[in-house]
Amino acid sequence: MSRAYHISDFAAFLRKYGASERDRAGRTEEPLRDGSQRTRPDCDRQQHSNQSRNGYDRPRTIYRGRNREYCLRESEVQTLTDLGKFRMVPADDLARFAYRGDRSRMESDLHSLSRQGLIEQRSIEGHSSYSTRVLTLTKDGHRLLERAQLVSNRQAIYHGLVKPKEARHDADLYRLYHKVAREIDDSGGKLRRVVLDYELKKDLYGKLSRVDPNKKLTYERIRVANECDLKVVNDKIPVPDLRIEYEDECRELRRLDLEIATRDYRP
Repeated sequence: MSRAYHISDFAAFLRKYGASERDRAGRTEEPLRDGSQRTRPDCDRQQHSNQSRNGYDRPRTIYRGRNREYCLRESEVQTLTDLGKFRMVPADDLARFAYRGDRSRMESDLHSLSRQGLIEQRSIEGHSSYSTRVLTLTKDGHRLLERAQLVSNRQAIYHGLVKPKEARHDADLYRLYHKVAREIDDSGGKLRRVVLDYELKKDLYGKLSRVDPNKKLTYERIRVANECDLKVVNDKIPVPDLRIEYEDECRELRRLDLEIATRDYRP
């Protein structure tokens, strides 16, 4: 069973282990919820309002994809980006963090997104053999995020479920992220990017595959690990479950690596 993290758990950790470096490639703003500061050359948009069940207007934007149009609320766009960043998100956690406990509003958005073919809902075996409802992007949802430029071009996005044995572990990452994200925000920082282990491993293994076999492997492994902001431990390069890139209050780029431990892990 995952540990019940508390916000205060990360205050000292952020101060001590948040690795700092200047962003060489230049900083890319995370997209706003309404995307008002981003240009979308491939996606014409029209806005209109519709009366919600709660009696207030919830504006929708029409996004034109390659083959069809999608009519989305601001909150639905944010849900799509969350699912894309984390690959899968438990419905209970989405209601708690993204919708601030407003489950009826979440269910309305999920119904709309499912009807338009942008997300799918699945059940995975949770801890103690209970079923957990999780949400993922479909291929169409993934294409829409890319085509409409709804996320930064530095942010990797995913769709579909991973291997079943990894799904339960990965489903906990969204909750862990929000615990730490709140601490970063409270300290004056600004979140920039989420990096899952899939992306880190792809970059790491790609660099290792290009190592000159005539050079000493031990030193080359250390060099590659440093390039990925990782460390060599017992001749191996451990990859964290989640890396959060953010700017601190002084606008220094920092990286925080997190590992989530569950009862499934060996001692």
